[in-house]
Amino acid sequence: MNYTVQQIAEITNAQVIGDKNLLIKNIAFDSRIIYSTKNAAFIAINTQKNSGEKFIESAVDRGITVIISEHQYPQFENITWIIVKNSVEFLQKLAQHHFENSNLKSVGITGSNGKTILKEWLYQCLWNEFPTVKSPKSFNSQIGLPLSLLQINESHQLGIFEVGISMPNEMDVLENIFHPQIGLLTHIGTAHAANFYSEEDLIDEKIKLFKDSKVIIFNGDNILVNRKIREIYSSKKLISYGFNQHNDVTFKNNISKNEDVVVTYFDEEITFPVHQRDEATLTNALALITVLKELGISNDKIVDKINALKAVEMRLEAIEGIKNNIVINDSFNLDLDSLKTALQFLNEYKKSKKSLVLTDIIGVNTNSKELYEEVSELVNEQHFDNVFLIGEEITKFKDLFKSKTFTFIDTQELIDNKYLIEIENQIILLKGARKFEIEKLKDLLELRKHDTVLEVNLNAILHNINYHKSLLKPSTKMMAMVKANAYGLGSYEISEFLQHHHINYLGVAYADEGVELRKKGITTPIVVMNPEQHSYDAIIQYNLEPEIYSFRVLELFYEAVQKSGYDKKYPIHIKLETGMHRLGFKEYELDQLSQSLEYKNLKVQSIFSHLSSADVPSEKEFTLKQLEIFEKNSGYLIKNLGYQPLRHILNSSGITNYSSHHYDMVRIGIGMLGESANADIQKQLQSTVSFKTVISQISLVENGESVGYSRKYKTDHLTKIATIPVGYADGIPRLIGNQIGNVGINKTLAPIVGNICMDMMMIKVDDIPNVKEGDTVTVFNAKPSLKEFAEYCKTITYEVLTSISPRVKRIYIKD
Repeated sequence: MNYTVQQIAEITNAQVIGDKNLLIKNIAFDSRIIYSTKNAAFIAINTQKNSGEKFIESAVDRGITVIISEHQYPQFENITWIIVKNSVEFLQKLAQHHFENSNLKSVGITGSNGKTILKEWLYQCLWNEFPTVKSPKSFNSQIGLPLSLLQINESHQLGIFEVGISMPNEMDVLENIFHPQIGLLTHIGTAHAANFYSEEDLIDEKIKLFKDSKVIIFNGDNILVNRKIREIYSSKKLISYGFNQHNDVTFKNNISKNEDVVVTYFDEEITFPVHQRDEATLTNALALITVLKELGISNDKIVDKINALKAVEMRLEAIEGIKNNIVINDSFNLDLDSLKTALQFLNEYKKSKKSLVLTDIIGVNTNSKELYEEVSELVNEQHFDNVFLIGEEITKFKDLFKSKTFTFIDTQELIDNKYLIEIENQIILLKGARKFEIEKLKDLLELRKHDTVLEVNLNAILHNINYHKSLLKPSTKMMAMVKANAYGLGSYEISEFLQHHHINYLGVAYADEGVELRKKGITTPIVVMNPEQHSYDAIIQYNLEPEIYSFRVLELFYEAVQKSGYDKKYPIHIKLETGMHRLGFKEYELDQLSQSLEYKNLKVQSIFSHLSSADVPSEKEFTLKQLEIFEKNSGYLIKNLGYQPLRHILNSSGITNYSSHHYDMVRIGIGMLGESANADIQKQLQSTVSFKTVISQISLVENGESVGYSRKYKTDHLTKIATIPVGYADGIPRLIGNQIGNVGINKTLAPIVGNICMDMMMIKVDDIPNVKEGDTVTVFNAKPSLKEFAEYCKTITYEVLTSISPRVKRIYIKD
């Protein structure tokens, strides 16, 4: 948007007090997340539950000079006021004007489930075809949709927006604001069904969005949806998708078989590989293809775009539990569809035993017996060892569940009975409606109670991997490096996730790292980069694949293979020295190497080397020389071997900076964690790791007093000091104390003052508005970023991550 205060007032019939000529390009609605005050206004949104006007002072403190409000507050000086009758209606009216005066081709997505996933997938497929704007996050409500529409600017050609309703008559308002040219109806499920008299009423409300659409794309598997849309919108272009063969877009072949799927789009066929074959993912893929075809994307491009898709998943927390358990906390919502998603998520884990905690399903307008019969069928298919049911309704249907089943009226009763804390070596899924507060069970079961946590976003890892994959040929394989406890993030948890998403190889430094992964059920091929002599028996026993970098290692490992009685050709990986001068065979050794391998019971699985400076632009000439040596020497060795092993030399920086040398495989490490030395690439990656803690105490320290050991910091005025429970035993180096390093609170940097203690450190919070005890503190993530934190430490991001203490609790997030 780009309006003067006067123009905004004229569009919305508002009153201006102050400078009418100020330019407004952004409207902020949350004083805590104002990222820029330039050309920005703050809107104080009043709802039945809250008044945004109490946050005006916070917005003004942050530098906002234009306030949109239903009331003026004269105590704030030098403020321009836009006074409105109703803040929500103002926002909607401005968004309607803004949308209707744009030259935008638009896609509107509504339905019960899948809106955000399809929006993100469409954006991933279309951003490089058209300048595209989309709803941020899940902004789809009476307030969220207008805020999304106000993002449109003159450069945008395509807009993809979610539209969500939960009550009758809400869509009338939203359709008046936003009338998409292409309407997409996703799955109609049980979410918000309790607010409508019937499923038909829910459908009627949702499809109001398509009143002015030229094209309507809908899931035709729902008989009621199919009938309603064809009756009401018979004059429009209608395209149905789904599993049933009567749909315009469907699957031709048996999707349950492990083969490429064939989609029929009217009389055309589109074939592509899939890894996830659950119904929700495949249905969303059909919807995606249909929209892409409607926007004129060719079949070949559609296949390429599907192959490059990055997953978008619901938020789930995976936490290391007591007694060697894994706790999956999915207490954010509960309906049939989210239950299905959570149960599917369990399949990513290899633990043979599992337990479920499940509460009443709230807000579903359906017959209880029918509901819990369906729930029990879903649960029974998973063969849980234990099922714990909480609530007055679900416990009535205990006999429908075939597992060993326990019933409780509320969460506290389950806690008091102490059944959960006796469980060992299981995966425990906590799935409940918010009112039952089953996050208390997470607190009970988690291994580490430390307020300091390392939060790992698995979706971000997948996004970063898939971005790097998008730069490769489809046939190029990828090895993910999970050495050093996956750079401190948790080797097993990361490996399990990558295995589920079909990574080709995993790389570890030492055999014991690989052995531990094998013991926990990881079956993906694992390369050991530094196979020590005493570990050869373990390597063979656990089917690990060693790097061979010298004749000494070759002969000793072959001797171990012979002694083991292994009767096939054992897979090994040959390391070539190309200029880094660390490990590897040199050019003059290749003839002897070829001869030595010829009669051994070994198979060269890959030939590889390592670039020393792929991330340093000034060393491009040296890197190209390394690549030249590798091409020559690996080619010579392959010719002598008489068969074609894989070749790989590129690390994360190499993937992005030397795209013509991908060979058969690449190795990704820090790149999957969202770090790149290339500024343009960095913009495409997502932050993966968030190191967070909380404020333990805030103190006012008098002028001239000292803070911390050795009195290294003395105040020069009455100073507000916060103490946080993280120190050098958690991985925070002492050298960043005394105002060298900063942490983030409410998106504002706060300097570390005094010496860092073993378990604590102090920060100066004078400049943090509304700071209080218990507030979250970001050691690194966005502000400061991991890279900025590494700069404080005068080191690299690798060292920062691998230095984080095991006592810091790791939490694994899926959004």
